[in-house]
Amino acid sequence: MLVLTRKNGETIKIGDDIEITIVSAKNDQVKIGIKAPKSVEILRKEIYDQIQEENQQASKDISSLLMNLKTQK
Repeated sequence: MLVLTRKNGETIKIGDDIEITIVSAKNDQVKIGIKAPKSVEILRKEIYDQIQEENQQASKDISSLLMNLKTQK
């Protein structure tokens, strides 16, 4: 993990087309602005993790349903 120190208004570049700007930092909160192409999906990690968990559960449910259909024939 790369750790950088930035002040309000300063920016970090990732590749050619992603910029992360520190909008404000106070107390225990940092507000960031992200400029990226529309093709780049940007999610908070807890939301990303929740989606992954739901997808895994849905996959298990479908597999279970298919197994039940096979045994009923």
